[in-house]
Amino acid sequence: MRRKGIVVTIDGPSGAGKGTVAKAIAEKLNLNYIDTGAMYRTVALLAQRRGINIDDERELKALLLEAHISFKRDDKGKLRVFLGEEDVTEEIRKPEISRLSSQIATKKVVRDILKVMQRRMGRGGNIVVEGRDMGTYVFPEADFKFYLDAQLEERAKRRWLQLKEMGMDIDMEEVKREIEERDRQDMERSEAPLHPAKDAVIIDTTGLTVEEVVERILNAMEALKKKNG
Repeated sequence: MRRKGIVVTIDGPSGAGKGTVAKAIAEKLNLNYIDTGAMYRTVALLAQRRGINIDDERELKALLLEAHISFKRDDKGKLRVFLGEEDVTEEIRKPEISRLSSQIATKKVVRDILKVMQRRMGRGGNIVVEGRDMGTYVFPEADFKFYLDAQLEERAKRRWLQLKEMGMDIDMEEVKREIEERDRQDMERSEAPLHPAKDAVIIDTTGLTVEEVVERILNAMEALKKKNG
């Protein structure tokens, strides 16, 4: 893939702070931001609406080939997720879509097709891309790779607070169980399982503010630039 601008990948499990941190890094460095998790969620939403059998590879492939997923910023600069012309930003964050998304993410045909879409989006570089396999599978040649993690209790609390802000009434223990199950699925799947890239900088975000994590990433990038000349 020929490109001129840099590619920064931020991977990690659910609730580790990937999205918030990736957006902040993109804003500070004036880079584009791609939320690949939102792409899987959007596919899950479309699959739910169509009532397709997610174990049927042909049905999934047909669904993916017709799905037009894009990202646009609103008047306040907030990133919105679109399925065709429909804004699905809030709908794809519902717990039932999250659960279906984690199942769909294990399917090879889904990962293969979304990988093509994601690499096309990042063709010119100048992007911060976050997900679970960006540094290992989608952009293995990325200039800077980071892997964020945090203790389960803290990840569950972050996710619970996020859902509450969206007006969803859900028990925190249920959120914790869902994150544990998602971790298991992500780490055990045969296609692009969740793990840090060998050359990724690993950051434990437990107890850290967003600003502190962003500062660590920016400092690491500067150190890597000096090291690599």
